Amino acid sequence: MAKFTNFGYICGMKRVTRKIELLAPARMASVGMAAIDCGADAVYIGASRFGARAQAGNSVADIGRLCDHAHRYDARIYATVNTILFDHELKEVERLVKELYAVGVDALIVQDMALLRLDIPPIALHASTQCDIRTPEKARFLASLGFSQLVLARELSLEEIAAIAREVEVPIEAFVHGALCVSYSGCCQASHAYRGRSANRGECAQLCRLPYDLVDGDGRVLVSGKHLLSLRDFNATSSLAAMIEAGVSSFKIEGRLKDEYYVKNIVAHYRQRLDEIIAGDDTLERASTGRSVPGFEPNPAKSFNRSFTTYFLDGHRAPRENDMACLDTPKSMGEPMGRVSAVKGRNITIATPMAMANGDGFSFFGADGTFTGFRANTVNGRRVTTLDKVKIAPGTMVYRTRDKAFNDALTSAVACRMLTVDAELRRTSDDLVLTLSDERGCRVTHAVEAQGVGEARQPQGTKQREVLAKLGDTVYSLRETTVLDDVFVPASLLTRLRRETVELLDRTHAFTRKVPMRLPEDREAQCPKTTLTNVDNVANALARQLYLDHGVTDIEPALECRTEPVEEGTTVMRTRYCLRRQLGACLRDPKARRLPATLLLRSGDVKMRIECDCARCEMRLVTSR
Repeated sequence: MAKFTNFGYICGMKRVTRKIELLAPARMASVGMAAIDCGADAVYIGASRFGARAQAGNSVADIGRLCDHAHRYDARIYATVNTILFDHELKEVERLVKELYAVGVDALIVQDMALLRLDIPPIALHASTQCDIRTPEKARFLASLGFSQLVLARELSLEEIAAIAREVEVPIEAFVHGALCVSYSGCCQASHAYRGRSANRGECAQLCRLPYDLVDGDGRVLVSGKHLLSLRDFNATSSLAAMIEAGVSSFKIEGRLKDEYYVKNIVAHYRQRLDEIIAGDDTLERASTGRSVPGFEPNPAKSFNRSFTTYFLDGHRAPRENDMACLDTPKSMGEPMGRVSAVKGRNITIATPMAMANGDGFSFFGADGTFTGFRANTVNGRRVTTLDKVKIAPGTMVYRTRDKAFNDALTSAVACRMLTVDAELRRTSDDLVLTLSDERGCRVTHAVEAQGVGEARQPQGTKQREVLAKLGDTVYSLRETTVLDDVFVPASLLTRLRRETVELLDRTHAFTRKVPMRLPEDREAQCPKTTLTNVDNVANALARQLYLDHGVTDIEPALECRTEPVEEGTTVMRTRYCLRRQLGACLRDPKARRLPATLLLRSGDVKMRIECDCARCEMRLVTSR
């Protein structure tokens, strides 16, 4: 019997290729289309409501247009319905899901278990990163409920990913690039507690990006005005092959609030890197079809980033100072250029090997620690002239946060994605017949009456190939052709035959495209926990009943269900990131610097006590007065 693993089907000695998916974000349909054109195998996008980014909603009609575009290439569209839900919203969610299914959405990314009990079509369900999947036990349980794909927590190491992948028979999805939430996703109630805006409802106030004072139990300030919870951006470029080996099949780019240029650049970058890996391994294949040409050379350093980290991917838990957070600013750091070597009036000389251009934007940390910037009015070699005088000292490190030449190339580039097609032209006694076969596996044959067709006086192959190759208004690119060199075919007749056959090819693929279906629920599966707390985010009766059906006996409602204020002493963040470790003061390191036992974070009305669980190597933030 064939056994499915995250490494493919194994039938005796036969190995079937494993599909590798590049999953891109889309703030709106146009961004999703650009992502597909640049090589994404799938796109995730928010619907009008109930997505974990409330500011990134889209109409069902727009999502339908995106589906039509993506499905030409066997790419998939996933709609995010990944907030926790209240009882009065469930009927509206049912209607929304039915509409999304009708326009061709391939799967829903969900957090709330109520989706498993709603009256909805058999659409595939993916378990969101908001489900906080960190253990093989949790992964097995969610897979048993019928989830087709599991989005793992961002904090996992390669070893932990592999341990989960070995235990489930559905694809594993992991983040590969973009912003990092400091808390385990789904385990952050800070925004709700202090601002009344629930991160689990798509309204995160991003308290982790605020400047904080670190104070001791007596109120003495130990660190002032630093962004102590603001993590760098994730970049796993160097670990793609290792992630595949660990069992990751879907590589997710974060960024549903990012613009089109960011998405195009990052998608094109990872498309190139993954294609290189897939080309060298015959057990792997792309999850979609078509060859993308972005029209520019991608470079992640040119897009928004807070500098990069690989987070916990390499498994390090030993103290490492300043390798995860960007304490000085939550803004984009851009790319390091070099240090200022001279300043004279409005002229700033930067010691850099990189070419600069008029209109480039630069940033630096001023003497007061403020991250500020200036724009180049003109550039002459290494000398930048600004419109206004800039207060910057020699020796200051400069970062380029706007590369005019790169942005222009990105803006003017028209990415294209083409499907190869083979054509075979032949003649019967009465008809002219064209067969088209494309890389998706579709094959159609169409015939027209052979009016005006006759014996040729001179070779006709070149002309026929030219007519068949005129596919500029389609997604197809002609590869191999078989023509009738000794037969004259009127160009108008061959053009008509080509056009009608291409239309048939389009319709055939639309009719025969495989649509993912929801997997069955194992009603006998038992939840790994019998007691659920507020961090498990149960906010409605249907989710509650599902857990009861699977062995849970005690369920505390989600914090969002309470009407009273969050009381003092409530844990509002759970993180693998540890501020003591970030500051070189890990309690497990006897050589580390020492900080007081009681530490608090303070920013305006936000005050949280730090609690370290050294046995688990985790940090908790607890509400405090």
